[in-house]
Amino acid sequence: MVRGVVDDAKRPVTKPRIPDISKWGDSTIDMCWIGHATVLMNFYGLKLVTDPVLFEHVGASTPFGTIGRKRLVAPAIPADQFPQIDLVLQSHAHMDHFDFASLKKFSKSAPIVTAKETTDLAKEAGFKQITELRWGEKRTIRTNSGDIGLEAFQVNHWGARWKVDSYRGYNGYLLTRGGKTILFGGDTAMCDSFSTLSGRKIEAAIMPIGCYGRGGSHCTPEQSVAMTDACGSPYIIPIHHSTFPIGKEPLDEPMKRLRGTISADRIAITEIGGTWTLPT
Repeated sequence: MVRGVVDDAKRPVTKPRIPDISKWGDSTIDMCWIGHATVLMNFYGLKLVTDPVLFEHVGASTPFGTIGRKRLVAPAIPADQFPQIDLVLQSHAHMDHFDFASLKKFSKSAPIVTAKETTDLAKEAGFKQITELRWGEKRTIRTNSGDIGLEAFQVNHWGARWKVDSYRGYNGYLLTRGGKTILFGGDTAMCDSFSTLSGRKIEAAIMPIGCYGRGGSHCTPEQSVAMTDACGSPYIIPIHHSTFPIGKEPLDEPMKRLRGTISADRIAITEIGGTWTLPT
């Protein structure tokens, strides 16, 4: 890691595609991949963000800033240009998903939904309206832009931020509003949980496809497609790749393998800064 941080200092951060979200409205479901596992979503006028990581480095939070790996590509929307967020959705406590510097940029009056035994982290980030969900639990979350249904489901990962806190949970989520359901897979290796969701009429699945070179806690692109198919989603929004140099596979490999596994018309977003609107 130290060698990687030193190497990071020598290279610039690439600029992303600049998204246009000006036409998002109350009658559409829209998404923008900000980078890594961060997706900005407009769900019929309710704006939410998943696992926000919006700064140059990700890793341990210290009084001197975040110490860890440097981005390859800048966030598609900088933290100081983010729209007003109605809901923050956290899958688990890993430092490349639960980033204190990013969370502190959002209004603390916004609700945050997170995994079991992570309320203390949300409080540390300053949030007041905290909902902690365990697998199988459901809640209706009230926001300034209306209500949204959240249901946590089991994925195949782990939740410790440090090795001593292995009690922390890790979730995938179903998000329901206006009769439509979107799946956020968070971070996961291959598992059977997605097949149990096949009757839920899922419109699109936000799914990880990278970091599989690090061992058994992340799925391959082929496995991600298999889980997307198992839950019945016609579309995949691939995330968790091409943003930080934290995987051992070649940086361009996840998307190449994804394109070789699923038809192009089912891949909703292909690059950081890409946007997509659910067809009506």
